[in-house]
Amino acid sequence: MPLMDDVRYTIRQFGRAPGFTATAVLTLALGIGATTAIFTLVHAVLLKSLPVARPAELIRVGNVENCCVNGGLQDNWSLFSYDKYKTFRDGTEGFTELAAFQAGRSLLGVRRSGSDHPAESMHSQYVSGNYFSMFGIGAYAGRAFTEGDDRKGAEPVVVMSYATWQEKYGHDPSVIGATFMLNGLPFTVIGVAPPRFYGDRMDRPPAFWVPLNDEPMIDGPANFLQFPEADWLDLIGRLAPGADPKRIEAEMQVELQQWLLGPYAKLGPGERDLVPKQTLHLSPGGAGVQMMRDEYQSGLHLLMWVSGFVLMIACANVANLMLVRAASRRQHTSVKAALGAPRWRQIAQVLTESTVLALFGGVVGVGVAFACTRLILRLAFQDGHVAITATPSLPVLGFTFGVCLLTGILFGVAPAWMTAHADPADALRGAHRSTAHAAGWTQKTLVVSQAALSLVLLCAAGLLTESLRNMQHQNFGFEVANRYILHFDPQMAGYTAQELPAFYRQLREKLTALPGVRLVSFGLYTPMERDNWSEDVYIEGQAPAPPGSNQNEASWLRVDDGYFESVGTKIVKGRGFTEQDTARTRNVAVVSQTFAKKFFKDEDPIGKHFGDLDQKYAGAFEIVGVTEDTQYRDPTSKIPPRFFLASAQRMAYEGARFKAFEDSSHYLDAAVLLTEGTVPGLEPQVRRTLGEVNPNLAVVDFSSFAAQVDGNFTQNVMLAKLTSLFGLLALALASVGLYGVTAYSVERRTSEIGIRMALGANRVKVLKLVLRGAFVQIGIGLAIGIPATILAGYLMSAQLFGVKPYAPDILLVTTVVLSLAALIAALLPARRAATLQPIRALRME
Repeated sequence: MPLMDDVRYTIRQFGRAPGFTATAVLTLALGIGATTAIFTLVHAVLLKSLPVARPAELIRVGNVENCCVNGGLQDNWSLFSYDKYKTFRDGTEGFTELAAFQAGRSLLGVRRSGSDHPAESMHSQYVSGNYFSMFGIGAYAGRAFTEGDDRKGAEPVVVMSYATWQEKYGHDPSVIGATFMLNGLPFTVIGVAPPRFYGDRMDRPPAFWVPLNDEPMIDGPANFLQFPEADWLDLIGRLAPGADPKRIEAEMQVELQQWLLGPYAKLGPGERDLVPKQTLHLSPGGAGVQMMRDEYQSGLHLLMWVSGFVLMIACANVANLMLVRAASRRQHTSVKAALGAPRWRQIAQVLTESTVLALFGGVVGVGVAFACTRLILRLAFQDGHVAITATPSLPVLGFTFGVCLLTGILFGVAPAWMTAHADPADALRGAHRSTAHAAGWTQKTLVVSQAALSLVLLCAAGLLTESLRNMQHQNFGFEVANRYILHFDPQMAGYTAQELPAFYRQLREKLTALPGVRLVSFGLYTPMERDNWSEDVYIEGQAPAPPGSNQNEASWLRVDDGYFESVGTKIVKGRGFTEQDTARTRNVAVVSQTFAKKFFKDEDPIGKHFGDLDQKYAGAFEIVGVTEDTQYRDPTSKIPPRFFLASAQRMAYEGARFKAFEDSSHYLDAAVLLTEGTVPGLEPQVRRTLGEVNPNLAVVDFSSFAAQVDGNFTQNVMLAKLTSLFGLLALALASVGLYGVTAYSVERRTSEIGIRMALGANRVKVLKLVLRGAFVQIGIGLAIGIPATILAGYLMSAQLFGVKPYAPDILLVTTVVLSLAALIAALLPARRAATLQPIRALRME
């Protein structure tokens, strides 16, 4: 076969030129490996379906991502209460099964029954009894849930994830059927989920899946199952054969509106008027709940473009190498043409060479991709908890093969064109002198494109780095120096709301007694840990906002005295909480500057009154202080109005849900430790202290305040580092390309340079001649690259913070860097040209 003959001939030719082959393969491996690594993440996060049976049949109720609990009207619904779920499950035709599962995760204190080890905090998820059967998933060991497991009065059972079984219990078969204490309550492990099943979203699976009807047993009086209006469940169903999703959507929308008009919804007159506007939409459910997709989608698209540019620069480099190789074999090609070799056969041979070379680069590139993917996963998910593997899958390998074929064609076109235009008369000529214009315009065009693309990548890296610096150096309204954050959950140890005040006093005394600890305070959550509680507020003497408008929504948290000092938030007016703010004194509140400005304009907020949950509580809290605005969400979020309530005080609400809400808000799960400086071995001492207070009190996590804040920049750091890495790689490849073209040009013009020097040209003129030719190419590349860079800045503006897409300083710096690299790359062959001896140069012909 001619093709196999061409392949064998190509391999022999590459074996005779190991330097050329190694250089080309390594260059291609870097470009293909970088692109494949990014595609591995794109496939896993954006394209891959859940590892379940027939994912195309799955439909999700809702088309937006929400977490974790909603109340009131949502307009576009995606979270539902247990009662709404039962209404849909029992009344909607078109699903073979409709399953419900908790939108977030719960933390449980877990200890194997009979074990002497203290309880360990693990994540769990409440799911309906048909959760696994809806996904078409069976147990790896034991059995999965059935409908009978998810009923009131059923024996408490759980399913363990494979990762937990492997990492925590070493595949111990005795785990199946064993009793585990979850928050001090006995549950039997009935099965282990399959190894590759990570649940309903691209995330680390929960340690345990728990039936929905066991939620009241674990969460106590504050459980969500008892409140028909508490929306905390995602829904995914499997379509019946022949079912029409549009008809199902219309039917469910009617069911939703009928439910909202019923007695369980407890809507006010103004809210009932908004019911006809309430909608829900069905969306494909094969990929599950795609919160990770929404978070990383724009960043991955950017990295895909960046890696594509690197691959194009690598192709340009190899194309230049192939052009040099084709030029050196031009006389041989002309001889073959003169002897009657068909032109198409010679073109086919060149394209075969480029394709084989690309496949070699792809093989090495898979290894590069594996290493790069591991690096990216380490940068993006520093805790290591992610359901993405760096090992290339079949779709990824297929992508790599396609990229290899494409790159082989891309960098093989130019030498194939040169082969197609080989003149048989060249075979009759001997040596051929070259002139200043003899260097191939194709090679120069490739260098120009490399310079332009390199400038775009370097500027993108500069913009993202400056954006990251701007994010990190904002005034967040707190101090991180000498501060540590401890997360725990008193509910895991079985503490009731009435036992909390004594528990917090004891824990504070023991933690403050540790060497180096100056102050300890507690809060519902702490700044920038991505938690947020919010409610509508009602200002005494002001009309309430229109129902459903969210105009008076404010974030809030409950804290104890000393909290503001411990996190470093300044009180700008009035006072913070003190030990005198007790259960027997008037309920007081501290508000943020944004809260005071929004609700009181230019009035003094001190002494004003407001409430939450309902208009009748408008006079519940008296404002005694104003704090500076503090960022509690992610670093780019707008800081909302916020108020703080004292942990020692309680509000006497009416209604079971409001009372349960009040009780749950007194479980302060975060402690802030202010120290005198760096305290060696602080974490083991803190863990030991919690064990002394209660052996069932598990540490959820312990970190410095600075580390908690840095965790908010993970994706931005990843983008900045990878773009910078790709930009430097592009700069290096472009410099090598310029060096190669300039060196080849000098070699081709050796005779011309010798004549010039023989006629009186000095070394400086020769140096200028060579550098001028190189910088003309770079100059044209910059002229193309600068507008392209500005356009790229606008296209990636969603990733920027506090920096303009056309930042002149960054453009100037990257232009200078690229010019310096070009100068170094061109100077080496230019100096060699300037040191030529005229006699030797003339004899080389």
